[in-house]
Amino acid sequence: MLRFALRRLLAFPLLLFAIYAVAVLLIMAAPGEGLETGEKELPPEVLAAKRAAYNYDQPWWQRYFWTWPKRLIWDRDLPAHQYEDWTVVEIMRAALPVSLQLGVLAFSLAVLLGIAGGVAAVAFRGRILEHISVGLCLIGISLPTFVIGTVLLVAVALWLKAVPVGGWGRPSQAILPAITLALPYAAYIARLLRSALLDAYAEDYIRTARAKGLTGARVLLDHALRNALLPVLSYLGPAAAAIFTGSFVVEKIFTIPGMGTHVVESINNRDQSLILATVMVYAVLLASFNLLVDLLYGVVDPRIRVGARPA
Repeated sequence: MLRFALRRLLAFPLLLFAIYAVAVLLIMAAPGEGLETGEKELPPEVLAAKRAAYNYDQPWWQRYFWTWPKRLIWDRDLPAHQYEDWTVVEIMRAALPVSLQLGVLAFSLAVLLGIAGGVAAVAFRGRILEHISVGLCLIGISLPTFVIGTVLLVAVALWLKAVPVGGWGRPSQAILPAITLALPYAAYIARLLRSALLDAYAEDYIRTARAKGLTGARVLLDHALRNALLPVLSYLGPAAAAIFTGSFVVEKIFTIPGMGTHVVESINNRDQSLILATVMVYAVLLASFNLLVDLLYGVVDPRIRVGARPA
């Protein structure tokens, strides 16, 4: 396990460099530099000054692989193309904590609701609660987040006036965005856990546990659930990354000043420096979550030795 973790940690910067290189190639393939503001063309001398300020007078390999990373990470003075008074670091420093708070809340809610729904569907097999759980899972997986968010916004915020319509800063303003972002992933976790639990009930160790006289709750929670969590763990890495990096629709609906807003605006504005920064933030989150899930395998099931060679 330790050797596997060390190998993954050593490969971490190589993975990030590969992602950055692909992002640079995609940006270079698109036309324009993103320095223009609005429909009016800039005077040649103004455009030349802006190109020099953003290092477009340098060779592309020097600009993308040395000057910009140095200005972003070390000097922290790399400005955004369409926000000349703001550096990329200042934008990330203001937006990233908001998205992380929303992501942590939504991820925790998705795990709790998903595990509770999957366990309830198996514990009450053949009863009305199982059918309700399966139906809610299908609805949660089928509906996109903008539909869920709009329905919750109209029903809870406008009709019932139970929570604020939008914004960020108070706990009540985080309720609807967190539920909207968490529901599709909670539904998938519940469905995945239900299927894994039903497969576990067909195993010999479950019949042995029942033969010992254990109650149904003990068999479900102490024996079946632990092994059934492995497929859920496999999904939690991509799900966590998707929750933390895919909240731009929810942030737009509820007017939350997070990363998602800047992702959409940077793409629309061809803001190359901001695009590369957001891509790398998302890459770090995705790689970190996948590494954490791999390491948790050995904790959940001691029979698994991650990174061990097959006999």
